Amino acid sequence: MVRMTLAHFFLAAGLVLAGPVAAADNAATRTVHALTVNNGTPKYGADFKQLDYVNPDAPKGGELKLDAIGGFDSLNPFIVKGEPAPGIGLIYQNLTSETLDDLNSEYGLIAQSIEVPDDLTWVAFTLRPQAHWNDGQPITADDVVWSFDTLKSKGDPTYRFYYANVERAEKLGERQVKFYFSGPRNRELPQIVGQLPVLPKHWWAGRDFEKTTLEPPLGSGPYRVKSVDANRSITYERVPDYWGKDVPTERGRYNFDTIRFDMYRDGTIAMAAFKAHQYDFRRENVSKSWATEYDFPAVRRGLVTKLALPEQRPAPMQAFVFNTQRPVFADRLVREAITYAFDFEWTNKNLFYGLYHRLTSYFTNTPYAATGLPTPDELKLLEPFRSQLPPELFTEPFALPRTDGSGQIRDNLKIARGLLEKAGCTIKDGRLVDPKGRPVEFEILLVQPEFERVIAPFQRNLERLGIHSRIRNVDSAQYQNRLRDFDYDMIVGGGPTVISPGNEQRELWSSLAADRPGSRNAARVKSPVVDALVDKVIAAPDQAALIAATRALDRVLLWNYYMLPQFHSDFDWIAYWNKFGRPAKSPIYGVDLFSWWVDPAKEAALRQGETQGKP
Repeated sequence: MVRMTLAHFFLAAGLVLAGPVAAADNAATRTVHALTVNNGTPKYGADFKQLDYVNPDAPKGGELKLDAIGGFDSLNPFIVKGEPAPGIGLIYQNLTSETLDDLNSEYGLIAQSIEVPDDLTWVAFTLRPQAHWNDGQPITADDVVWSFDTLKSKGDPTYRFYYANVERAEKLGERQVKFYFSGPRNRELPQIVGQLPVLPKHWWAGRDFEKTTLEPPLGSGPYRVKSVDANRSITYERVPDYWGKDVPTERGRYNFDTIRFDMYRDGTIAMAAFKAHQYDFRRENVSKSWATEYDFPAVRRGLVTKLALPEQRPAPMQAFVFNTQRPVFADRLVREAITYAFDFEWTNKNLFYGLYHRLTSYFTNTPYAATGLPTPDELKLLEPFRSQLPPELFTEPFALPRTDGSGQIRDNLKIARGLLEKAGCTIKDGRLVDPKGRPVEFEILLVQPEFERVIAPFQRNLERLGIHSRIRNVDSAQYQNRLRDFDYDMIVGGGPTVISPGNEQRELWSSLAADRPGSRNAARVKSPVVDALVDKVIAAPDQAALIAATRALDRVLLWNYYMLPQFHSDFDWIAYWNKFGRPAKSPIYGVDLFSWWVDPAKEAALRQGETQGKP
């Protein structure tokens, strides 16, 4: 399961309830402060006061300047239209909140308590009495019901998939709301509902929810929009009377008076701006930059800190994604052959400075990744579909092609040629053509010019097979439009970080999502086998069943070569100008920048150091 907020997927967890049983008439109902996936108790008990990785006495003040690539033309992130502004989630809140040291759990935020029956047919939330919008009006059950109904009927279509089995929301009282579920027992639905962004019904009255807007919306979060310069910058200011400042998951966080995002055309320009201290904090995701571009004077003088922080998150899939509904990629054998043309070992050695590991699963770094041969429990799920699956799935462990890193991949290309011949492809005038005589060629759509250097050696290997590929770099707005309309042959994409697989798999792989504009099924998978296994994942009654179903799904996805897996890092690479204070303890699953603060003494020393360093 992944956290879904603002029409995007974020870190989250699944559901098994933990907490004291309520002293109510119905003994099969629990009232809890948190929902967790680990069949035990959440990390934090019902009486916790703060997270372990915050400083509850952190000073407030100062400015945090950040970067973003591309542009934006809307402050409404809940619809498919427009490009939402970076950081807009800072003004909104959900019923529940996740933490970066307990990915298995979510804790009440707007919700003070959560009630769920053991049969998981509904969930009810009681809202905190102090929760209010930033105009002073209280957050009510009416707001929650309206938010659910509006997002499901008018929001990004992703919401309709995510809430497909949430039948309706009902107001029980001014601060109580109940959600009813349909379909088979679904262990994740209570937590999925907890991830609901709550929007102000009264503010949206008279406004068209389905249109883009640059009017600053009303929220209930720790920040509000201060100023907007579309496609250039947006600034948020801290809400001084933020109602949630003493909620345990919020205490000690959101310490900056203002947070500003400046937009840059691409990563190269953004890197130059960071060196000039046009913004304060940078998360690096390009290995070459990390290895070669952080030895500038400010780093050597101690004005900028560079850190590689180990992280333990599940690795999201990053891959060359085949649009399988394009004729060029319709044949699994062609997709498999193309996989043999990507030389990860050479690429990692020569382009990535050995900093990456190969992705070998859609669930890397989790117990859900398929390994070895199918287990008996997996076979029970796979056997009914044997005639529809590659026979190797049952007899061989899945393994991506490997090389010695020398760049000489003749053996792999020989295998690829055999696969292409088996698919009925032939060479004509030096070019590969399919059985209908059409050239086997495709376009790789990019929004990151920096990635061209990764693709160039891949293209050379493809040319040796007679396959012509070309790169098309477009701006972020055009890229998003083409993505929504599936107007591409191949992209660099993948899937989100998944803590506990579940309902989000329907959005990622189902046949229903394959033709829906804006869906996450970027490979446009249309497979009754995949559909059936996704249903098994969602309906898994316990952890053992979930592991078996997800591993079976993983095998089917891998052996069908819907994507060509790329690489991942075991570290968060960050650099920042030395003006910040940080909590003594860091979370194990990432960097919580919003638990940092501006240290006045460090900021003064930084200014002095920058002045002394100027010619």
